[in-house]
Amino acid sequence: MTSTTYSSVTKEAQPIETARALRKLYFIRTIFSVTWVILVSLFAKTSVEIASILLIIYPAWDLIGTFMDIRANQSSSSKTMLYINAGISAVTTVAVGLALQKGIPETLQVFGVWAIVTGLIQLVLGLRRRKVLGGQWPMIISGGQSMLAGVSFILLAHDPKTGIANLAGYSAFGAFYYLLSAIRLSRSINQMR
Repeated sequence: MTSTTYSSVTKEAQPIETARALRKLYFIRTIFSVTWVILVSLFAKTSVEIASILLIIYPAWDLIGTFMDIRANQSSSSKTMLYINAGISAVTTVAVGLALQKGIPETLQVFGVWAIVTGLIQLVLGLRRRKVLGGQWPMIISGGQSMLAGVSFILLAHDPKTGIANLAGYSAFGAFYYLLSAIRLSRSINQMR
């Protein structure tokens, strides 16, 4: 095999490997989100301490998930958006810890800003990846919906009926979209072969 042939085979195989890595990541993120929703539903009204820990864990997990995404996209020429997302999730993790000391409204506002910014990043990444990998429409929709949810978190933060449990719905939709993306990437992988 000539180096030119080897190079073209490697370039053709790379999108498949990236799609496989992202599919695995999306399944992992689905499982995490479903578990988080269940735990928040169980503890939001019964244990402030556990609920607080869960609130801090959520953006921390997004930070971990973003680094897993960076690793899955090793061949991507630009990872700037992913590094920005990682930085935002790191800052949000600390900000949630600080906001919890003030109260739930402040914590929901932090989550709102985070959801808007990371939703925009997810939307842009989904649009970019769609060209190469396909199977990104759930991530595109999820990014847009995350931005809308963020606005609602900010607007409703001081409503006495709004609490931590509202974030469970946000995470549940995220799990749904990650699952759809993983399934859709399975189809894309089969089409790329």
